[in-house]
Amino acid sequence: MCFRAVVIFLALTRALEVACLKTFPPGFRFGAASAAYQIEGGWNVSDKGESIWDHIVHTRPGFIADLSTGDVACDSYHLWEEDLKILEDLGVDFYRFSISWPRLLPSGFPNHISEDGCRYYSNLIDGLLARGIAPVVTLYHWDLPQNLQDLGGWTNPLVVEWFADYARVVYSLFADRVKTWITINEPCFVCDGAYRDIIAPGIEDYEIGALLCTKYVLLAHAAAYRIYEREFKHKYGGEVSITNQEIWLEPKTEADWELTLLAREYAFGRYTYPVFSAEGGWPPALEAYMAEKSAKEGYPRSRLPAFTPEEIQLIKGSSDFFGLNHYTSRTVRAPAPGERPGLYMFESFEEVGAVLESKPEWAGDGSDWLKVNPEGLRHNLNWTRQLYGDVRILIIENGCSSEDTLNDTGRVSYIRDYLEQVLLAIDDGIKVIGYTAWSLMDDFEWIDGYQTRFGLHAVDFSDPRRARTARASASYYRRVLRTRAARGDHTEL
Repeated sequence: MCFRAVVIFLALTRALEVACLKTFPPGFRFGAASAAYQIEGGWNVSDKGESIWDHIVHTRPGFIADLSTGDVACDSYHLWEEDLKILEDLGVDFYRFSISWPRLLPSGFPNHISEDGCRYYSNLIDGLLARGIAPVVTLYHWDLPQNLQDLGGWTNPLVVEWFADYARVVYSLFADRVKTWITINEPCFVCDGAYRDIIAPGIEDYEIGALLCTKYVLLAHAAAYRIYEREFKHKYGGEVSITNQEIWLEPKTEADWELTLLAREYAFGRYTYPVFSAEGGWPPALEAYMAEKSAKEGYPRSRLPAFTPEEIQLIKGSSDFFGLNHYTSRTVRAPAPGERPGLYMFESFEEVGAVLESKPEWAGDGSDWLKVNPEGLRHNLNWTRQLYGDVRILIIENGCSSEDTLNDTGRVSYIRDYLEQVLLAIDDGIKVIGYTAWSLMDDFEWIDGYQTRFGLHAVDFSDPRRARTARASASYYRRVLRTRAARGDHTEL
């Protein structure tokens, strides 16, 4: 009887919280997002160079679930004005998109800047501004020039210089019109995914490669941040950050708390603590764990490569806000005797001995990995403040997949429920400054190809014109942007 009373009390509390939700505060911004390789197509037009995704889909077609490629995708390289139309119709405050490194710098180096690539992005930026939509630009969303990958990619220390040179070119071309920058999207996938053979370039070397990548990705981000800080900020007053994918992790039982904290440090603290903590460097518990583990494995030094004091200072504080991508949650437990955890990053963090599971009530109707737990976002936001203080947080990606239908009621519910948690987090005193829906339209969804649909707008990939059609979720999101409130559902559209 007591347990039932508690359940009823919690349900009533939740209902009261939602009923009392306010509108989003003045200045809160709403946007939609995409990524270059996923929508642009035009993979070999003009003088564009080959990216690691161009390379892998053509040399390892079985790497993609439906054997597709991003050669055409949404054809946004040619149909960018169609993208502007649906963005204007949505009424977003900003559009987050990425620049293709090999489209702008075909060789990967600044010895040659593509006039066509520059024109494409300049037209897109100008078109957004003409419609009152702020461009939010990501420098790197997973499409490294293949020739740089051939030189070692993100495990070559020189990649820090290569990325810094690229960033300077982009800033020089567009910083007069772009005020918000993301250096690198989801370094956990750039490193852990790439060196688990999950995304391009598709290498299996997580013990060494993923950790080398981690260090150089952070140094590359910091180098790009410092260039903007020194050379452009006083002219244009923009802001720069890195954005991380953070799964909310909670212990399966009380006995799993310590492991959960270590898993959080491995999963995303590895990429946030060096930037946002007052001390800088690696998370201390993770650094100690990796040093001890590496010694037991027979390595002469930790597999987690050390930072010099100068590198710690370079990275520390290299952000003007906290960029957060959040989709899902997991529980954490230790493996049972004899159990071999799965290697996929939504199944385990094998490096620290953490098995990831979900709760039955988190089931969703989209991708298998995307377990729906709206409260996880609020927990994640509170955890960020607990670790790093009153940092301003911009949610750069949030969304879910659906079946290929225009009546995507599951996505409407997902966005509504997660936005409610953002409002509650703001009531908690957390400085959330904006929310970005992933994604503006269906796209080439990496290893899933075109069989996974995340778009507010459906794209007909059998149509040469790649017709974009608003789903119910686009109508709902349009109303959210108009009313600045998250209440309601698709039945009220």
